[in-house]
Amino acid sequence: MMLEIDLPIRAATETAAAHGILPDRCDILQNGSTLVLRLSETLVARVVTDLDGPRQGGEWFARENAVAQHLASHGAPVVPLHPGITPGPHQHLGYTLNFWQYVTAIDVEADSAAIGKTLHHCHALLRTFSGQLPKLAILTESLALLDTLERRGLFLPATLRLLEKHLLFSIDVLGSFPLQPLHGDAHPGNLINTTVGLLWTDWEDTFLGPVEWDLASIIWNARILDEDHETADQILEAYRQSGGHIDPTALHHSLIARAAVMSAWYPVLYPDPSPERRLKLQRRLDWLEHAAD
Repeated sequence: MMLEIDLPIRAATETAAAHGILPDRCDILQNGSTLVLRLSETLVARVVTDLDGPRQGGEWFARENAVAQHLASHGAPVVPLHPGITPGPHQHLGYTLNFWQYVTAIDVEADSAAIGKTLHHCHALLRTFSGQLPKLAILTESLALLDTLERRGLFLPATLRLLEKHLLFSIDVLGSFPLQPLHGDAHPGNLINTTVGLLWTDWEDTFLGPVEWDLASIIWNARILDEDHETADQILEAYRQSGGHIDPTALHHSLIARAAVMSAWYPVLYPDPSPERRLKLQRRLDWLEHAAD
């Protein structure tokens, strides 16, 4: 396994050194399609290691960098890019990478009200972002991904038809609601409870869509998988109390769209899933089978 990540580690350390920061450690924080490394007291590198995956080039990181810079400069609760290295994204040894400020996580469960409040804070500031973002990108990308899944035999034909049906309908209906820049992948794993409060991270999937998409993303597991309606309701109520408007119809369709998107990406994100992950995928598909458009 170490041999597989030697080259991306070298890409990160050499790029940091070229910008005057000599790494004094190499702590692996995440090792998946993206490799996340802590290289110094303050420096974290993210390196795309899935060189044959559906996303190629640096446009994803470029959008992420632009949105993250905008939010951080306006005081949003986000993990900032590292100030000692130009934003990039950088290319070295065939890898795309960018660099972030290290934040200290605390082992305390995020407060539901704080989740809703911080997400609304980000949404309010995102409305002032003037950069170009694609419309409903993760949905249209997931629809295109179905061809690859079919070609590789990763889903049964009936499953592909189910996902296609819901994605096509979701793109049509969600495009009729007010659109604005979003996080795009606002699930709990992209929210860090730190010594300075809750911080959102990983803006790679940012796109134009209804705010209900991000809300559906953050409550999906609680509402659907765990049937923890109290937590989901607290997040939504805190978002409303912060000044946010939630259209129940848009939220309903966003929950369906989120299930379809996550199901489509499962073989890419988890090529060798554990029994627990297989069960979660099946529960999503079963739920989608009975979800009304």
